[in-house]
Amino acid sequence: QVQIVESGGGSVQPGGSLRLSCAASGSTLSWNEMRWYRQAPGKERELVALISNAGAGTYSDSAKDRFTISRDNAKKTAYLQMNSLKPEDTALYFCNSFRGGLPQYAWGQGTQVTVSK
Repeated sequence: QVQIVESGGGSVQPGGSLRLSCAASGSTLSWNEMRWYRQAPGKERELVALISNAGAGTYSDSAKDRFTISRDNAKKTAYLQMNSLKPEDTALYFCNSFRGGLPQYAWGQGTQVTVSK
């Protein structure tokens, strides 16, 4: 059974940076399009960024020019480098592998990002 674990979250001041990691374990794991989502209290989960198998990244308007998504296929790990963080980036961040527009595996616990003075 595949287990996804997100890490790297924390508390930072506005303008700070964090690097999130998304790792998975499981002997039958296949890693396809990777997506990072976030969910703030009282809000719906929203897509932050995605990266194709070939390494092409796509970003939400709120993440563009501040976040960078990357992947290491050999390590079955995806990353989200977040710079110039704002209070509105505060949320629980999740990742998953997607195939055909659907998540392949059970969602992990997420990693909390809090941006405040």
